[in-house]
Amino acid sequence: MNPGGYLEPIRAGGAVLWRDGANGREVVLIRRPNRGDRTLPKGKLKNGEHPIGGAVREVEEETGLVPVLGRRLPTQRYLKDGWPKQVEWWAATPGNPGGEIDYEPNDEVESVEWVPVGQAREKLTYAHDAKVIDDFRAGPARTFPIILLRHLAAGDKRAWNGSDLLRPLDETGRAEALSLPRVLCAYGDLRAVSSAAARCTESLLPYTVECDARMRTEPAFTVGRDGKGYEVDRAREAFARVLDEGLPTVVCTHGELVPELLTEALTRFGMPLSRQRGLRKGSFWVLHVSVDGALAAVERHHVRE
Repeated sequence: MNPGGYLEPIRAGGAVLWRDGANGREVVLIRRPNRGDRTLPKGKLKNGEHPIGGAVREVEEETGLVPVLGRRLPTQRYLKDGWPKQVEWWAATPGNPGGEIDYEPNDEVESVEWVPVGQAREKLTYAHDAKVIDDFRAGPARTFPIILLRHLAAGDKRAWNGSDLLRPLDETGRAEALSLPRVLCAYGDLRAVSSAAARCTESLLPYTVECDARMRTEPAFTVGRDGKGYEVDRAREAFARVLDEGLPTVVCTHGELVPELLTEALTRFGMPLSRQRGLRKGSFWVLHVSVDGALAAVERHHVRE
């Protein structure tokens, strides 16, 4: 290919599964007999698969452990047989208590083992996997997520004759709502806090049912209540309380408030303000907060990528 050309990268997802064991912090490594290597659990995304869902699926298939995603790690890019490959990485904990491995060896993965993190880097076959371990060790392992979601696709406001608080999701939004649980559940058990507007509560309804989560409404996150617009200061104060509570949470609100709430969080954590703080409908920010109250990572997704 000419130097100015472009090759669409192979997309993949994986996770550094970790736990605190009897011998200190450990991570999972797998051994693949057909390649004779030791590597971290990861794999190619299926066509149209969300990177979050793909990472969870691949890790479970290769280890038998269902990962609960934690902080986002830097993307790795390298050549695979001369073709560019892009791997999205997360830190993750096993969903089952203790992380006991119950995996049947097969032609693809012959062993799954917990290895002390200090030894893992030397056991890995590939330099790009060693870099992932370095990235994992460079930041906090234990974090909790605060997810800021702009409601899913709703009908045209100009074509809606009733109260704007009652304007529902449209056909696209309802389809997105059915896809949302597979994405949000990857981050573990989240409490749900929503604007009282129908399009926001409907966005989270399938998630609350499928993942058995409770939802409460927050007037401060609601645009158009009592025939009014919204109060930025009140919304930011309410979001500050969510951050103070230190619990894994998804907040669903409106496009007008998303930049303001993200500004509240970034300012609180002493971080620079991104120029792109807004979201299109159906997109969300994930703020990974360490247990000591620092911002460990930020990522952005659409519910259907």
